[in-house]
Amino acid sequence: MADLTRLASWLRCPVCGHDLEQVDRLTLGCDAGHRHDVNKRGYVSLLGGGSKFLGDTADMLDARDAVLERGSYSPIADGLVAAAAPMEAARILDAGAGTGYYLRALLSAAPGADGLALDLSPAAVTRAVRSSPRIDGLVADTWRPLPVRSASVDLVVDVFAPRNLPEFRRVLRPGGRLVVVVPREDHLASLRREGTMLDIPADKGDEVSAAAAALYAPLARERITYALPVDETLRRALTAMGPSARHADATPAEVAETTVSVDVLSFVAR
Repeated sequence: MADLTRLASWLRCPVCGHDLEQVDRLTLGCDAGHRHDVNKRGYVSLLGGGSKFLGDTADMLDARDAVLERGSYSPIADGLVAAAAPMEAARILDAGAGTGYYLRALLSAAPGADGLALDLSPAAVTRAVRSSPRIDGLVADTWRPLPVRSASVDLVVDVFAPRNLPEFRRVLRPGGRLVVVVPREDHLASLRREGTMLDIPADKGDEVSAAAAALYAPLARERITYALPVDETLRRALTAMGPSARHADATPAEVAETTVSVDVLSFVAR
């Protein structure tokens, strides 16, 4: 059973913006009378009237697990933890958390921290919540105003996910930090040559830095690049775990190795 008091401590009502509190065994509510049911799996959906975007499917999440749980992206997780340090007692919001892989890495490095896994996919949030008793779950659209209390978060992380920089700034406490991981142009390049994966803009990291400038002061920018040996199972999983899964029908390129290449950008809220 979810800790509804802890879950509510992150949240505000998506209807009126008032703080949410536990009002029943599986219900959160605000003082304006709005009520929101908590799923028995341990998360709450505050999506409201839906979204024009689609969350990851179970097949996409299975593919992501196949990549992450074999350690293929563990250097990225290590880089994220390094960029977020020191954390100690912290409240960490993972926007676009997926199955919670990166959030679990952060929580492992900060024994006193708690995490909120936010994702558009209920299936993803279910997996994230079940993966750790220290993770609360929220189904919400990152592009909309976040149903998260203002100044309630110490650290926001965003790994390969949509970024709502003004809302991230609102939910961060004064002096709170934002860490963003974006792919570089050469990320998984050998798999892209066959047209089975979506292209990546050459200046994605620069775009994030420019967009963040009015709200955040830059702290650091680290590049993580390494060769990743791939077999047929991993090739297919890398293609199937992300947005390319919705666009690519071709068989992944038969390469023995690809390059993982990302930028890890860290900022402090102004």
